[in-house]
Amino acid sequence: MKTTLTLLSSALITGLTSTAVYAKDALQFKDVFAFKYAKSTQLSEDGRILSFSATPYRGDATGQVYSLSSNSLIAEVPRGTAPAINKAATWVAFTQVPTLLETATSEKKDSLKNNLVLVNTDSGEQRSFADVQDYTLSNDGNWLAYRVSASSDENAAAADANSEQKNNSAITPDKTDKTYKLVVVNLVDQRSHNITNVLSYGISATNNQLLISQVFADGNNNQISLINLADFSHSVLIDEPGVVASKIAWHPTKATAAFTLGNYVNDDMRRRNYSLQLWQNEQLATIALPTKNWAIGKTAALSWSENGERLYFENRPILAAKVKAKTYSDAASLYDYDTITAHKALHIWHNNDAEIKPREQQQWHEVNKHRHYSAVYHLNAQKVVQLTQPTMPTVALNTERDTALLASSNIPYLEKTMYGGFFADYFAVNIKTGERKPIVTEHPFTPSLAPNGEFAAYFDNSQIQLKDLKNNKVTTLTKAIQATFADDKHDYPSAQPGYGFAGWLKDSSQLLAYSKYDIWAFDVASQQATRLTNGKATNTQYRIIQLDKNHVGFNQHDRVLLAATNLNTKQRGVAKLDLATQTVTNLLSGEQRFDVVKKAKHADKYLVTQQTYHQFPDFYQTDFSFSKPMQVTNLNPQISDFAWGEKPELISYKGFDGEDLQGVLIKPAGYKKGDKVPVVVYFYRYMSQRMYDFPKMELNHRPNFPMFTSNGYAVFLPDIRFEIGHPGKSSTQTMINATQKLIDLGIADPNKIGLQGHSWAGYQSAFMITQTDMFKAVVSGAPVSNMTSAYSGIRLKSGLARQFQYETGQSRIGKNLFEAPELYIENSPVFFADKVNTPILIMFGDKDDAVPWHEGVQYYLALRRAGKDATFLQYQGEPHHLKQFPNQVDFSIKMLQYFDHHLKGKPAAKWMTQGEAFIEE
Repeated sequence: MKTTLTLLSSALITGLTSTAVYAKDALQFKDVFAFKYAKSTQLSEDGRILSFSATPYRGDATGQVYSLSSNSLIAEVPRGTAPAINKAATWVAFTQVPTLLETATSEKKDSLKNNLVLVNTDSGEQRSFADVQDYTLSNDGNWLAYRVSASSDENAAAADANSEQKNNSAITPDKTDKTYKLVVVNLVDQRSHNITNVLSYGISATNNQLLISQVFADGNNNQISLINLADFSHSVLIDEPGVVASKIAWHPTKATAAFTLGNYVNDDMRRRNYSLQLWQNEQLATIALPTKNWAIGKTAALSWSENGERLYFENRPILAAKVKAKTYSDAASLYDYDTITAHKALHIWHNNDAEIKPREQQQWHEVNKHRHYSAVYHLNAQKVVQLTQPTMPTVALNTERDTALLASSNIPYLEKTMYGGFFADYFAVNIKTGERKPIVTEHPFTPSLAPNGEFAAYFDNSQIQLKDLKNNKVTTLTKAIQATFADDKHDYPSAQPGYGFAGWLKDSSQLLAYSKYDIWAFDVASQQATRLTNGKATNTQYRIIQLDKNHVGFNQHDRVLLAATNLNTKQRGVAKLDLATQTVTNLLSGEQRFDVVKKAKHADKYLVTQQTYHQFPDFYQTDFSFSKPMQVTNLNPQISDFAWGEKPELISYKGFDGEDLQGVLIKPAGYKKGDKVPVVVYFYRYMSQRMYDFPKMELNHRPNFPMFTSNGYAVFLPDIRFEIGHPGKSSTQTMINATQKLIDLGIADPNKIGLQGHSWAGYQSAFMITQTDMFKAVVSGAPVSNMTSAYSGIRLKSGLARQFQYETGQSRIGKNLFEAPELYIENSPVFFADKVNTPILIMFGDKDDAVPWHEGVQYYLALRRAGKDATFLQYQGEPHHLKQFPNQVDFSIKMLQYFDHHLKGKPAAKWMTQGEAFIEE
């Protein structure tokens, strides 16, 4: 296939040339603050308008609006965030937030208000609206409705009013239900209308009606109304004390609205039962639920299918009455055992519990407290179908599938999750009848369901299995094919996964699936396989680029976009596959990485990025030919001001078992052949795929690569392989082989090699220095140091026991602690702390929600007892990855200072020689 030099390729060459000629300065930490990324990127449905928030790592964002018709920037909005484009693409709305300085210096954060800025996409004109809580734009762009944030004084007055009313009324709103004044603006003639005490609201798809729910402090005047936008006349739909509409969802094309209706007369928010209401043909009707003793809760979601034929909603069994709390009411109650123990603080951990208490507690708050189940209302048939239920609680909701959905239940395997990983039973549930058909039980991988719901594919026993759900017959599709369908990089003590599924034809006649390199089509009638690409011949891995989250299936004559990744060179291009002719055409290729990131919903317009280590992934626009991509953005032109580093190159070496592996080497800026330079090795597992990635311009738990390569260091990103049962020794040997290759090439100064890793790589780096003195300094973030103690620890964020990580997961021991205690000891650096001769800097957040932070304390104390050079950084209140900006900056500075001292011989910073005394004023 011929490679075409595109405009993107030419731009890259120009960029690299200018970088080499003009870049002079070494990157400093303050320089990182200014680098911008596009956040909340929006592409209008007609492909004319691109908008996003250009957000620096530190500083105020700028909302940007581009006309793709003229390929130009038409507006910038200071502090503009979260852009939204109305369907007609006449306006782009930005939430304008306070300045960073205002946020950082304000003592009363709730006094800071957001503004709304609208940008006219034809003229670039901007209109501002102050103190906006939330807003919505009509599809045609003629109407804006927004709620005005109350001042602090108004909020206080409202709180006082609520408090006073509660003494006399049982229908006061929930504390979280804040009402505000709603302003409705005609953006054509500037007419406006104010409505007080609005909780929820929505503009119809027909652009001429507004549905609102008004809630008052005493509840007596609550009502749900329909407003005619032509003359602002009101029609009250429901007028009764305490009434409230929690969610409102207008039909996508008609003057039909659905909303959930409740009443504050029940002040228990969890147990208040809502009904589903439908406003249609000027009539209001209650949609009856199909299951007795079920209702809708306050947090239930509503969503229409794109064509409006189906309304998806959530419901649940009516909750049991809340048990009345025992209180001390008289002298006798002070001595009553039941009353006294009712005030205990206790969790009972029982062997019969399906989940341990931390997991049960986490799931209660995140999932089960407001648990709902999925149902669908068929508008034309006027029928409700229940899709999930307590025994099958989960469905992969795709509102555009009209026959069947994939549902699942992990309930039978909750206990197994603690040590064996994640499993579920999978079903096909019929959208029209609710009938469910089993696909596979106790399975670790997600199946793929055909659009018609009659076939399903799943990966099992290293092969793709096809199940005919009409007769439950299972056929192995890939057994006789000379291709690799099981992930050959899988080095975990668990079932080998496949490479995944690309989808189905819309008529369900063919399944599209991936081998290591190629895309295959399997005929469900004949089970015959057809290879659609020929990636193996060129070591290219083809994968379909799917930009539509509600994609259902392909047509037989579709031409689809592919990501084409050369597994040897790591170049990532874009290709096109004609499903009818099985022809692959290269579109974008070269020594870089190309990504297709968005497509306009109703236009032949695509956004693509290209990137390398030296080139930021700016946006380019193109059509489906991809023949003449045009650059749209230039977010970080300052890259050319810095000595960024040399062009990355791939280094080949052997793994612990002789396997061929690669790593990415980035030499320091201005490197001259024959120079032996200090090297910082950063790793985790596979890293060579980052060959053409632009480096993340941020400061956190990992090194900022250009910070090092522009300041005299080489950065090396090696691939690591593991042996089950011996992850420590196998990764150590692989790292020794990789690093020795740099020494043999005459690039790395053998006395100036540092190692940095976090989490799993933090563990590896902490272990490696117990086995080798090759590294002269190590920075280890959040390492497990003692597998015997970590094995029965808890991942606080998920509440899961850590046992599954060792028996079947990342830590790769493959046996439990009782079966192989020697393996847990062999792989634990704390038991070999006396062998360490390398200075180590250990970093942990003391609220780490993945690795128990005392794992770092254990290692530090063992090293300290053995008289080793160890320093421990405890960042207070931080989770597994540093989140607070001052801590991110501080650790980044300390990491560079640490390597500068040990690898470059610079004077040690004061904290390295004297520590820092604890002082609390």
